Amino acid sequence: MGWMQDETGLEKNAANYVPLTPLSHLRRAAHVFSDVPAVVYGKHRKTYAAYYDRCTRLASALAGMGVKPGDVVATLIPNLPAQAEAHFGVPACGAVLNTINTRLDVDTVAYIFEHGEAKVALVDSEFLALAEAAKERMEGDGPILIEVPDIEAGFTASGRYSIYEDVLGNAAHDFDWIMPEDEWESLALNYTSGTTGRPKGVVYHHRGAYLMTMGTVISWRMVMHPVYLTIVPLFHCNGWNHTWMMPVLGGTLVCCRNITASAVYNAIADEGVTHFGGAPIVLNTIVNAKEEDRRAFDHTVEVFTAGAPPAPATLEKIEKLGFHVTQVYGLTETYGHVTECLWKGGSWDTLDQQGRAAIKARQGVAFPMMDHITVVDDDMHQIPMNAKDQGEIVMRGNSVMKGYLKNPEATAESFKGGYFHSGDIAIQHPDGYIQIADRAKDIIISGGENISSVEVEGVLMAHPDVNLAAVVAKQDEKWGEVPCAFVELKEGASVDEAGLIAFSRETLAGFKAPKKVVFQELPKTSTGKIQKFELRKIANGQ
Repeated sequence: MGWMQDETGLEKNAANYVPLTPLSHLRRAAHVFSDVPAVVYGKHRKTYAAYYDRCTRLASALAGMGVKPGDVVATLIPNLPAQAEAHFGVPACGAVLNTINTRLDVDTVAYIFEHGEAKVALVDSEFLALAEAAKERMEGDGPILIEVPDIEAGFTASGRYSIYEDVLGNAAHDFDWIMPEDEWESLALNYTSGTTGRPKGVVYHHRGAYLMTMGTVISWRMVMHPVYLTIVPLFHCNGWNHTWMMPVLGGTLVCCRNITASAVYNAIADEGVTHFGGAPIVLNTIVNAKEEDRRAFDHTVEVFTAGAPPAPATLEKIEKLGFHVTQVYGLTETYGHVTECLWKGGSWDTLDQQGRAAIKARQGVAFPMMDHITVVDDDMHQIPMNAKDQGEIVMRGNSVMKGYLKNPEATAESFKGGYFHSGDIAIQHPDGYIQIADRAKDIIISGGENISSVEVEGVLMAHPDVNLAAVVAKQDEKWGEVPCAFVELKEGASVDEAGLIAFSRETLAGFKAPKKVVFQELPKTSTGKIQKFELRKIANGQ
């Protein structure tokens, strides 16, 4: 085979080699699907031609502000048209997109601004105070703020900063997009949830995102012109890369600011939504919707769900309502979902609802854009596929991050042995399907958000009445899991459950604060290590 590669004298050139990038999807769609609806949000309805033009003007405006290739542009925006436009407009001027979780506290946002060195930040009016407070905590000037008012939701401009629509209105329509010269160039910067100390900056490249868009189309069995509802936050792995994917098929992106049962049902009934992704809490919201919030529809809605597996009862109920649910799994470091519980059919089709739900709870097998995903022991050897032995999920493929920004030690540690180490503990079934058995480092997944038990424990331990604290996941019908704190108090302490929860909320984002506090002596080993497995039993009534 060597002659095919080495002896022909043929070389890469502009005709036969173009770096892979999701930017190419929108450039193509602007011509192929010019009159097709691209982005919908209330009265905001833009075709692909208009969508491309707005992204072009955003790129032009950012370049005019001094943003250069390789610079970082941040956003603090819910799932709105401006957030979607940033996914193309920011990299179109050569910059790196940093979508920040709008639920984070001021200190963390300040850290991300500073660590990522954002030059500009597009900020929704609701989160302007958060961005301003974060800038005040920074040593330097921080990013230039551009306000993005959401008139549909009743937000008007503050008048303190340049307004997004004015910025676009004053920008050039003919800006020449800066496409990557190398598909390994950085496309996006996403921060982890900070499960051990400060959040880590995960760097994506153009190639990985491009291949995610292709692999998802295959695995989701998508056809032309899907209608996708933005439930997965676009600050989570860039919405699992689905915004970059939609132009491939001339699909319509339906934006949704607040995820409520009525919003979901209305989008399905009025806009014809065919696909969405979301955590199990979204499924529960749909299943438990009030009658007045429900709307009739006559098509099947395809759903990707990730996080804690949906309860069998939830799956049974939601599938009867017209939703087809597939469990997927991934991490920030893998651009989102990289395994799926691919349904085999055959004998699986004859299972009862409980049996079907048990299989659908598996994390499954690799997406087609990945090279290899499996479970190994501490010596990097394949574990027996017997549904009993446990190991760590490891993976390799083009949709694995470049590494952690400014953190070579953590990058090297995560790539030991030529695979990315997920930190998730799993079993493997005889057919190779992976199923998570436990989460390393005691991560709690609540409503799709990762919460570090260590972080919550650290806050609780700062209370003057607390002697010792341990936090574990408590199963919750609405959120999947919530933090449950077990606390040993000091002698003479007077704090109660409500007081301790309120204290934690002074420092933590609301979703990270404990939802229940139990006061008791903590079970420990002979060496003093807290036995969290015992606390999990207590928390979940086992």
